[in-house]
Amino acid sequence: MLAQTGLLQPREIRYDLSMTFRYSDTFLRDILRRTKVIALVGVSANPVRASNFVARYLGLRGFHVLPVNPAYAGQTLFGQTVKAHLSEIDAPVDMVDIFRRSEAVPEIADDAMRLFPTLRTIWMQFGVQHAQTGAIAEARGLDVVQNRCPKIEYQRLFGELRRGGFNTGIISSKLVL
Repeated sequence: MLAQTGLLQPREIRYDLSMTFRYSDTFLRDILRRTKVIALVGVSANPVRASNFVARYLGLRGFHVLPVNPAYAGQTLFGQTVKAHLSEIDAPVDMVDIFRRSEAVPEIADDAMRLFPTLRTIWMQFGVQHAQTGAIAEARGLDVVQNRCPKIEYQRLFGELRRGGFNTGIISSKLVL
């Protein structure tokens, strides 16, 4: 979609998944404090998938999580109806959290920036990054986080990581209720 709008050149985009993105704790903490509504693109109904337990965890921490995945459209997850596409969301969104391959990021980000005028953050999960799209979003005034998990950052920054195994050096995906 970005190539169609003229934001990206219609050529192959190469990126390196070994790239390291460094973010200050203040930057990440500010994003997580101000965010209220998260559109989670690529959510799974399978409770052992990372996208499922991240969405569930964030919902339990007070975030309003809007699940997006065409494979589950119309189903209910976390008390919300799963949308097939971002365009079906009729509420303001603060953050779009992307659980899709890096190749899908340009279209998702372009749609998010077009559809949500109050959007503040595009967040890409572990293994997901797209430097060119990140630069475009930042140039438009959005905060961009790549190759990170908001669940783990929330736990780390707000004192919950120790329950997930901090003292043992193991970070667990197990949800503590």
